[in-house]
Amino acid sequence: MRCLVTGGAGFIGSNLVDALLDRGDEVVVLDDLSSGKRENLAAALERGATLEVGDIRDAEQVESIIAAAKPETVFHLAAQIDVRVSVAQPGFDARTNVEGTVNVLEAARKAGAKRIVFSSTGGAIYGDTDQIPTPETVPCLPMSAYGQSKFCAENYLGLFSRLYGLRGIALRFGNVYGPRQDPHGEAGVVAIFAGLYHGGGRPKVFGDGKQTRDYIYVGDLVEAIVTAGDSEYEGAINLGTSEETTVLDLIDAFRAAGDGSNDFEPEFAEARLGELERSSLAVGKAEEVLGWRAATSVREGVAQTLAAAKPA
Repeated sequence: MRCLVTGGAGFIGSNLVDALLDRGDEVVVLDDLSSGKRENLAAALERGATLEVGDIRDAEQVESIIAAAKPETVFHLAAQIDVRVSVAQPGFDARTNVEGTVNVLEAARKAGAKRIVFSSTGGAIYGDTDQIPTPETVPCLPMSAYGQSKFCAENYLGLFSRLYGLRGIALRFGNVYGPRQDPHGEAGVVAIFAGLYHGGGRPKVFGDGKQTRDYIYVGDLVEAIVTAGDSEYEGAINLGTSEETTVLDLIDAFRAAGDGSNDFEPEFAEARLGELERSSLAVGKAEEVLGWRAATSVREGVAQTLAAAKPA
């Protein structure tokens, strides 16, 4: 199958590219390399993947690249993913996540693509809710521009299905972690903690550390993304574990996985305004529609991530 992966030089995208190549697909990557890294694709490029450097906000450039690739399936992962940036620069966030997505959808339609797999967000799209784990039926009431832009992009996905028959699925990710996640910039807490552990630092905990998230290992997530590309389902599906893990639980997992060189005592700071207290995703639909369930526990995933992040 011919596939195109936007954001394919990033953390999740490069792991997805590897999985697609493993099953014999032809893969073209579209990435502007603003946060993705060419080195993430080093092995993939040697195996036949192609990298096209481009910005999803540039409609003409996107149309040209996708027209030349002629993909059957487009995996759209390129995005502005930093919630703090989205709050400070909501226009920039919308241009990337909404307009950029529209550009990809329009180019895919013109190129004759049959399937779009869109990377959305779990916790940020639902906002504050008392229904934990949260199913897809809960109204989406985002508390950040990032969550709002992803919700808007999901609706464009539905629009292109209704107007043009371009079949789309929106995958609402939990908190993804694993090898290749950068401990700097837009990184998740697991990558940050891995860097701190090996560097002899202390983990910073905002508030009491009892806020929860649904952490999903990147290997499990990629398996679900590939399966979603092959499915016929249209609409939104949560991808998580349905388990709540606190920040303090994460710190315990690092202590258990570590070599004892760092006692990893937390440094507490004031709680951050607007931060969700609890987040966990119901995954019954993913099990029913995709036949998929996450297999890696947080302790197993943290151990693999910590080992991969160890300096040579």
